[in-house]
Amino acid sequence: MRLYDFEVKDRNGNPVSMKEYEGKVLLIVNTATGCGLTPQYEGLEALYQNYKDQGFEILDFPCNQFGNQAPGNNEEIHSFCQLTYHTSFPRFSKINVNGDDADPLYQFLKKQKGSILGSGIKWNFTKFLIDRQGNVIGRFEPTTEPKKIEVKIKGLL
Repeated sequence: MRLYDFEVKDRNGNPVSMKEYEGKVLLIVNTATGCGLTPQYEGLEALYQNYKDQGFEILDFPCNQFGNQAPGNNEEIHSFCQLTYHTSFPRFSKINVNGDDADPLYQFLKKQKGSILGSGIKWNFTKFLIDRQGNVIGRFEPTTEPKKIEVKIKGLL
């Protein structure tokens, strides 16, 4: 399977083919609104504003698996992110990233790039960097600030 073979759900539950993002550099992130790392939304939005016109997209997948730090429904999460951090990048339906019911996209991403501690996602704000051909180029742990990924993003654009 390739990245572009997957289908995800937008925040309204509608299917979205990953083919829509073919040819773009992607940063795929599992997020939470009540996490100590939630302020990373500011850095993510700054990257998005700087590079969206060059073919860069951030795909935001809220996840409530880590300390129940993404409470609320999809619309509540979306409103919080827009009002608090002024985010404008695509946000999808809440998913699980670990376990038997992990979203198939995340199963794929974890197989492509494990971490030092194994393939499982350790916490909110784990980031996967994808090149224009759909290859998973890098995996960044939750504590990696978005700004620290900027050089790699620029190199792929």
